Amino acid sequence: MNAITNVRHLSPAADTAAGTALHIEPLAGRIGAVVHGVSLSGALEPALFAQIKAALLQHRVIFFRGQQHLDDAGHQAFGRLFGEIESHPTVPAPDGTAFLELNSQHGGRADSWHTDVTFKAAFPKVCVLRAVTLPGHGGDTVWANTVAAYEGLPAPLQQLAEQLWAVHGNDYDYAENFRQNSAASQTETQGRASYRKVFTSKTIESEQPLVHVHAETGEKALLLGHFAKRIKGLRSNESAALLQLFHERIVRLENTVRWHWQPGDVAIWDNRATQHYAVNDYADAHRVMRRVTVSGDVATSVDGRTSVDLTVREPAAA
Repeated sequence: MNAITNVRHLSPAADTAAGTALHIEPLAGRIGAVVHGVSLSGALEPALFAQIKAALLQHRVIFFRGQQHLDDAGHQAFGRLFGEIESHPTVPAPDGTAFLELNSQHGGRADSWHTDVTFKAAFPKVCVLRAVTLPGHGGDTVWANTVAAYEGLPAPLQQLAEQLWAVHGNDYDYAENFRQNSAASQTETQGRASYRKVFTSKTIESEQPLVHVHAETGEKALLLGHFAKRIKGLRSNESAALLQLFHERIVRLENTVRWHWQPGDVAIWDNRATQHYAVNDYADAHRVMRRVTVSGDVATSVDGRTSVDLTVREPAAA
């Protein structure tokens, strides 16, 4: 059962009477909502921001239309309302910012199911994504609810999952599925190779519980995605079979919501309770997205153990 029950779905009139104009429109049965009537900034009233945060915890991913006013500085200022923001550990940020920029012309397509940066033991808790340049068609993003996926497992599979741990690493190859794909252009192929070289310039690994307890809601969620390389203690074929089994449970259509981007859109997701997938169906059209990443804590398993940093540190210079 969903542990968050205190988000109000107010009519615009009721919101106006309460001093705000916040109206929340659910998009799908298990995940996703559009938030109307708010102009995002780093100077939101605490009560208004509290409603946004409550909506996020309930709906996992929330969307805002018409935020064309939000520039780089405003985007980062808004992200800081959720906590400390951080740059990507291997991909350099655009000058003077902490963004991860996903530029399709440079290989930034992210078209595989993942939870962001789970190769770090303390992976991000919240991400705020802003559309900068959109293709004429295509380029949607899909999110999946990993809490609902866990709750939908039969009891024996829940019990099994709660005992398992997986090694996550940043050396996942986004381009693997396209090496034999004649539809992928030379521009896309070269861009992916270049992006992967930067993304894996330093190998980062962690050991994460397959089921973790959400730090704010107390809900249990599956913690997987394409950075999960193998399940600890199992043979490779056994690991692959179980990873596929749980993956298929996460991405069942009933657990998902798909967003069609428009100029000025902003999406915020709870990275502790979701996976997402950027649909790569726009060929060589240009797509640029900028993401603010809010620092999180190490994951905690059902039995109270925490994620482990497996990264091999480079020796200090003499």
